[in-house]
Amino acid sequence: MAGGRWGPLLTALLAVRVAVAEEAGPAQAALPQERSWVRPMTASNWTLVMEGEWMLKFYAPWCPSCQQTDSEWETFARNGETLQISVGKVDVIQEPGLSGRFFVTTLPAFFHAKDGIFRRYRGPGIYEDLQNYILEKKWQSVEPLTGWKSPASLTMSGMAGLFSISGKIWVLVIISECFYVPLPRHLSERTEQTRRSEEAHKAEQLQDAEEEKDDSNEEENKDSLVDDEEEKEDLGDEDEAEEDEEEDSAAARVDEERNDAQDQGPLREVQEDGEPEPEEDTPVQPSPADTEVAEDTLRQRKSQHADKGP
Repeated sequence: MAGGRWGPLLTALLAVRVAVAEEAGPAQAALPQERSWVRPMTASNWTLVMEGEWMLKFYAPWCPSCQQTDSEWETFARNGETLQISVGKVDVIQEPGLSGRFFVTTLPAFFHAKDGIFRRYRGPGIYEDLQNYILEKKWQSVEPLTGWKSPASLTMSGMAGLFSISGKIWVLVIISECFYVPLPRHLSERTEQTRRSEEAHKAEQLQDAEEEKDDSNEEENKDSLVDDEEEKEDLGDEDEAEEDEEEDSAAARVDEERNDAQDQGPLREVQEDGEPEPEEDTPVQPSPADTEVAEDTLRQRKSQHADKGP
């Protein structure tokens, strides 16, 4: 019952809506598209700004700050005939060469041109400020871009070429990313395993090299210790030989003194029987006590040498 009651009413409302849409469609299609007073500037027509007075805006479609000034810039261009100025815009995505020629590093960027002399406008970009900038000729207080900084100079022409090449490279990178085909999973896993095995092999080689270095250092230390011990032994042998020579010389002196004492015994008896000789010509002979002291000293050295020997 409810469906039967509301069915005709819904059908009537739907028919009215369709009729209104059919009437509004042709009327909207007949409306002409609004004309833009801003002139797009490209690498082929940018030299137009070398004559007369111009204001240029550099922008990017994705830039929010650029989009906020679009309506103000359009209003400014609509009143360009009254202000006797031409208004243009440059899409830095489509024209990277022009952005390089003007050395644009921030967006949006505005420039004023008067008979080929360029100045940077750093205002807010709203219509009132732009209008006063032209009417009051505030641009005269701004330092112009002269010399190599001028967009018409050879230096900035080279910069335009570099920016153009970089833009083309960027496009090629995007295209290559679109056509990039990732490696299959098993190949990527195999590549990862190969990389890990290479790293492990390098680590083992480094460890082996460090071990060889340590071994060589130990061998050098052992060799140096052996050399030191041999030198010590040689020094000990030399000391023993010197001691032996001293002992032999001491024993020889004792034997000579003993023989001299024995030879002088009969001589003294003969001298006692005969006339005494002058004292100054008589040599002093060692006494038996001195001979005993020398023998004791020799025996002590031999005992000390025997103690050092083991």
